[in-house]
Amino acid sequence: MPNIKSAIKRVELGKVRMLKNAAAKSFLRTTLRRFEESISTDSETAALALKKATRALDKASSKGLIHKNLAARKKSRLTKRLNKHFAKVG
Repeated sequence: MPNIKSAIKRVELGKVRMLKNAAAKSFLRTTLRRFEESISTDSETAALALKKATRALDKASSKGLIHKNLAARKKSRLTKRLNKHFAKVG
C-alpha cells in the first residue's frame, strides 16, 4: 500500500474502476449469450436480442471497454449468423 495520499487515492479509484468495468463486461457477455440462446427460438425474439446485443457492443466500445473494431466485427458476425440461420429456416 502506498504512503502518499494521492497514490492511495489512485489505488482506491483503480479498485472502483475495476469493479465497474467487470460489471460492464459481464453484462456484455450476458447479452451476447442471450442472443446465442435466442437463435434457437423464433426470428422476432432473435432480432430483438440482436438489437440489444448491438446496443451493448456500441456502449462498451464508446466507454473504451472494448475496441471499436472489435465491436464492429462482433456486430457483423452476429448479424450474418442471424441472417444465415433464418434464411435456412424461414
